[in-house]
Amino acid sequence: MSRLRPRTNETEPARDPLTDTALPLPGQPPKQTWPVILETRGWKDYRLLDMGNGRKLERYGRYTVDRPEPQAMGKPRLKQSVWDKADAVFTGDTDEEGPGRWKFSGNVEETWNMAYGPVRYVGRFMSFRHVGVFPEQAAHWDWVSGKIREEKARQPDKPLNILNLFGYTGLASLLPAAEGAQVTHVDASKKAITYARENQELSGLEDLPIRWICEDASKFVAREVRRGNTYDGIILDPPKYGRGPKGEVWDIYTSLPEMLDNLRQILSKDALFMILTAYAIRSSFVSIHELMAETLPRQGGLLESGELVLREEDGKRALSTSLFSRWSSR
Repeated sequence: MSRLRPRTNETEPARDPLTDTALPLPGQPPKQTWPVILETRGWKDYRLLDMGNGRKLERYGRYTVDRPEPQAMGKPRLKQSVWDKADAVFTGDTDEEGPGRWKFSGNVEETWNMAYGPVRYVGRFMSFRHVGVFPEQAAHWDWVSGKIREEKARQPDKPLNILNLFGYTGLASLLPAAEGAQVTHVDASKKAITYARENQELSGLEDLPIRWICEDASKFVAREVRRGNTYDGIILDPPKYGRGPKGEVWDIYTSLPEMLDNLRQILSKDALFMILTAYAIRSSFVSIHELMAETLPRQGGLLESGELVLREEDGKRALSTSLFSRWSSR
């Protein structure tokens, strides 16, 4: 269920190809839709099997994983004996930004291969309870791929430049590149960039035009503003708190507004989209929606915000994982 706040245009606007609704032209405020719930129901190499009592049981490729999840506030549906068969259990500190440890059952390899569409990627049991992929982001991956395909159909020879900030292990960079976009991937972690390039090689996509940049995201964007470089699509998935390679401090509450102001300046005049995702913050999708609306006051198009959720394997329950706000020109 969504709430729509339509705007009136003086001229005949473009229409959304999926909903056939009118979209404001550039120079006018974007139409605004919220709340929007984007669900991921899983694929061959991922399923949310069960959740409850502050934990979630998932399948990543050939391994079943039991991890903390504060938003899983109900009770598990599956028997405890099913949970007890998990290949890997994360224990210790349950804070999203805190370290912990993995406990393994049987012969579990340190890394294993999985796939999503044309991209092959490596799963690995990392600190901070992560395994190298955030499956709920599949809703954005598909959306971005669709936007690129639509634009390529309209203008086959037009180069599309995509910027992926806080790019992590690279799936959100590899998938647009596989659709024909030129991608700039920025992350402050050398280790994350190494993992992303490993995924590129595993996918057989080494020849795709991807720039891998290890740098503080705020500094990179500020420099792009000074250089006058622009991008047709921007993917922004910042942590709540982090540090750059030279100790630069990122705090989403104080750093994000300035970041968005700079990102507005490097959106091309024919930009297709901008996505903001926020995890583990004391906020709501309304807060980041309003921030995006302030950032893009005369951009036209459509601005929609809400939550990313994972749907359990049997489809009965959904788990909210993060907030999002995304703008598209058409």
